[in-house]
Amino acid sequence: MKWWQKATVYQIYPRSFQDSNGDGIGDINGIIQRLDYLQDLGIELIWLTPMYVSPGRDNGYDIADYYQIDPIFGDLADFERLLKEAHQRGIKIMMDMVVNHTSDQHRWFQESLKGKDNPYHDYYLWRDPVDGHEPNNWLSKFSGSAWEYVPALNQYYLHLYEKRMPDLNWRNPQLREEIYQMMQFWADLGIDGLRLDVINNISKDKDFPNDTFETPSDDGRNFYTNGPHVHEYIHEMYERVFGPNNFVTVGELSSTPVSEAIRYTNPEREELSMAFTFHHVKVDYTGGKKWTLGQYRLSDLKRILSQWQTEMAAGGGWNALFWSNHDQPRSISRFLDDGQYRDQSAKLLALVEFGLQGTPYIYQGEEIAMKNANFTSIDQYQDAESINAYHQMLADGISEDLVIKILQQKSRENCRIPMQWDMTTNHGFTTGTPWLQPVVADDYSVATKAQAPDSVFAFYQQLVALRKTEPVLIEGQYQLLAPEDEAVYTYQRQLGDKKVRVIANFTDQTQQRANAAVKAVMMGNYPDQQLTTDQITLRPYEAVMLEIE
Repeated sequence: MKWWQKATVYQIYPRSFQDSNGDGIGDINGIIQRLDYLQDLGIELIWLTPMYVSPGRDNGYDIADYYQIDPIFGDLADFERLLKEAHQRGIKIMMDMVVNHTSDQHRWFQESLKGKDNPYHDYYLWRDPVDGHEPNNWLSKFSGSAWEYVPALNQYYLHLYEKRMPDLNWRNPQLREEIYQMMQFWADLGIDGLRLDVINNISKDKDFPNDTFETPSDDGRNFYTNGPHVHEYIHEMYERVFGPNNFVTVGELSSTPVSEAIRYTNPEREELSMAFTFHHVKVDYTGGKKWTLGQYRLSDLKRILSQWQTEMAAGGGWNALFWSNHDQPRSISRFLDDGQYRDQSAKLLALVEFGLQGTPYIYQGEEIAMKNANFTSIDQYQDAESINAYHQMLADGISEDLVIKILQQKSRENCRIPMQWDMTTNHGFTTGTPWLQPVVADDYSVATKAQAPDSVFAFYQQLVALRKTEPVLIEGQYQLLAPEDEAVYTYQRQLGDKKVRVIANFTDQTQQRANAAVKAVMMGNYPDQQLTTDQITLRPYEAVMLEIE
């Protein structure tokens, strides 16, 4: 097994993690200040969201200079010091890399604007108008058309995301060469891997056909998601960068079936180490649409997770396990209870995640049960996707009250409020004015909640340590039990004679279920367990991990 299959990853959103200079924005030196905290948690790999020079249209995912750290975070010397300090603590660093698109402020795009004959023009996806309008009907992920018109050139450029984030043309071999050279630059500095943003979208159908719009998914993605040459390009990346530098890599693979994810992550294919997929966090999308007040059925969540567990294992793929990240709401607010049963809910989700096969990811603050921002006005949001969705929903006739409720549930801004370190002003995140206001009234913080032996933090510590000593959790076969049970999620892992069962009550009601003979209680989110020889009683949001006969 590879080291990263037993490791736990901690995702840092640098802007919101720790500010060291009082400007209200988290920075590299702030991360360095908190490395001991992460070491204490047991983390072996940090994933850093982008810190490159950027105009910040999409909080750093719009890169203007791949070779420089944005001054709001520090500089290259600071980053090199972070690498050194992390490595001294046995912690590796994985950088976020965005190569589907750049900022429109990137030098390449500025050159491409100078004319169709400029060599950089072909670094992007420019097309002539069709019948006086956009080349096709594809939609942007950030609402509206995926094409932006430039009158001076009488052409449109493709932007699958925000309009100032033009998509790159991966068919151009010189572009690919520049990208590999850039990745090698960071490898030479000493990074240990890459998280590859929307990497399965880099290869587009060269004919750019119209989509059908028969379903919410027929918005153009059928012609660029897992596109015609994507595996060829990623294998080329592996040969040029990933393999020679012994990188750990994870690909963000939205709208990807299991069969494709296996192709990306089976080691024999030499592409990626593991895959982020999102079917389980779309389980509350009503009719497949994100911007709705959605509820989920536990049987659907179990079915999706179980499919990925069994089929990825059978095909030699590897999952990246997560509940929250910088693009998702806080999981306890979304799936369980962030009020009366807040601690139990946080521990339940942790136990379910760490019991599955794959590499678990902790998003900053999950280890202290941080919850959604619960913003009450659009003025509190800075996220372009959320603001665009707000205006689109209003234009569609949805009342403002309902729009705000939908954003409270679904907006990714929920995960971007600053880390809650203590109960001083701004939760110890900054001495200045935070770029995004934290939940001032919340009494959860590292200082108040992490030290107790029964804390959520301590629970995560135990889980991180457990995976390093229990091969059954890494290699064991997965089996879903009682798939139609809408209250309790029960699954089993088995390696040889060792059997481990995870049982989790996803409701606020006491549940009783039949149980196998128990050899030992490995973990639980209540201080005691109500077990008989053939039955288990589960209190609200109770979860246990049992070794069974």
